[in-house]
Amino acid sequence: MFYRCKILNVNFPSSMSVGTFVKHLPFSKPKTSFPPQRLNFKSLTTTTTCVTRSSSYFETLNSRQKDQIHLYVDALLQWNQMNLTAVNEVNEVMQRHIEDSLAIIPPIQNSYISSCNNSFDNLRIVDVGSGAGLPGLVLAVACPGWEVTLVESMNKRCLFLEHAVSLIGLSNVQVVRERAEKLGQDSNFRERFDVAVARAVAEMKVLAEYCLPLVRVGGLFVAAKGHNPQDEVKSAERATNLMGASVLQLCSVESHSPHGQRTAIICLKNRPTPRKYPRDPGLF
Repeated sequence: MFYRCKILNVNFPSSMSVGTFVKHLPFSKPKTSFPPQRLNFKSLTTTTTCVTRSSSYFETLNSRQKDQIHLYVDALLQWNQMNLTAVNEVNEVMQRHIEDSLAIIPPIQNSYISSCNNSFDNLRIVDVGSGAGLPGLVLAVACPGWEVTLVESMNKRCLFLEHAVSLIGLSNVQVVRERAEKLGQDSNFRERFDVAVARAVAEMKVLAEYCLPLVRVGGLFVAAKGHNPQDEVKSAERATNLMGASVLQLCSVESHSPHGQRTAIICLKNRPTPRKYPRDPGLF
């Protein structure tokens, strides 16, 4: 049984399309396309898939989107007595969370267009373990054509997400209160999404079982990790393959986070996830 937090849909004038947003992002396209196959882990440390750099992703947003982000950041800090984030200063939230969340859009675009052969403008996205809405809520602001589902198991965080979605006027967001392990066995959600994203939730082999059952065959799972995730990716190879996917590429992102360079680990779903996955909580 899952619970949807009630979302208030507010109609505002439309923002720029995701295509227009991405068009203005200063990133370089990868020179090589990557087939759906396993990476050679012996050479993983030297594998370069794509590098994304930007002076500021936030500055590529239009004025309404910037206002929405500022409203969100203000609400996040006002509600922070619930320990939504470890940072409590506006500039740090902007650098550590907002820029970091926006930075994964170009890697998603590059991989989706080259490997999934579908339109990039109208994706169904699920943010697993969304917490305070990072990165999912930020992606929903930047890409208003996307349908974004925020999955969070803690009621107090869902209450904040409900408040934030209503406050900034997002009609393309659904908040679901449930554990990812349960949701992945629900036919209304299982293998329904084009892309699953996760940021600062768990190690890669656990994330694979949380996220990949929610992704359709031919879709992507994107994990936002630190600057050197090769060992974690290698240890998750078996779990990733069990879930029906393979690592497509590791994309280095020059984030404005104090932690510096980040990596988007991108997996392609090649075949359906076996029915027994995800397992019940505590079994993995």
